[in-house]
Amino acid sequence: MKKLPLVLIVEDEPAIAELIAVNLRHNGFQPIWAEDGISAQRELDAVLPDVILLDWMLPGTSGLALARKWRADARTKPVPILMLTARGDEPDKVAGLDAGADDYITKPFSTQELLARIRAVLRRRAPEQLQDQVSAGALVLDAAAHRVSYSGEPLKLGPTEFKLLHYFMKHPERVHSRSQLLDKVWGDHVFIEERTVDVHVKRLREALGEASGLVETVRGAGYRLSVPAMNSSTS
Repeated sequence: MKKLPLVLIVEDEPAIAELIAVNLRHNGFQPIWAEDGISAQRELDAVLPDVILLDWMLPGTSGLALARKWRADARTKPVPILMLTARGDEPDKVAGLDAGADDYITKPFSTQELLARIRAVLRRRAPEQLQDQVSAGALVLDAAAHRVSYSGEPLKLGPTEFKLLHYFMKHPERVHSRSQLLDKVWGDHVFIEERTVDVHVKRLREALGEASGLVETVRGAGYRLSVPAMNSSTS
């Protein structure tokens, strides 16, 4: 089942929040409502949304201050923010964008405009699609077909192991720390222990079989995909 894009609505007026939520549900999104900065932070700590709709005027911490805070945090920095406000003057728009908002929507706005803006920021921020083919010696990964083979023999990998191997193969001979792998492969959309990386590397090696030795543990540093010199020239 396809995962619906998660939208965090940070809005202190229940009627407006409910109207937005209803329209989002009817158009293939999964809305979550937070009425102030404290409850919004609680939702963000639980799981990162795909986009944040952030009202400027909120009780307590303003939307402007929240945007600055989330942009300064490495975990929330990649999440697109759309600022919703009745303040439509040019200086206010500039202030909102300078605070880190990806877009700015002035109230009142139409549902179609809001949906179009959300889809636009999601397209801009969409992660790089795995559509290429990479090889490391006799190991070949076809991202578009979602296939991996070693010396012509197909290998069966789980989705996370597939993404992990793809990242290793795109960046061979480099040492990647567990935190770097979490950021690049998992995207840090949920809290995940660094030990989880070890579990998936173990599963990846088991799936690779004879090619398991290509994934090396660099003690105290992380992991590296290393191709033997005699195979490194293989295209």
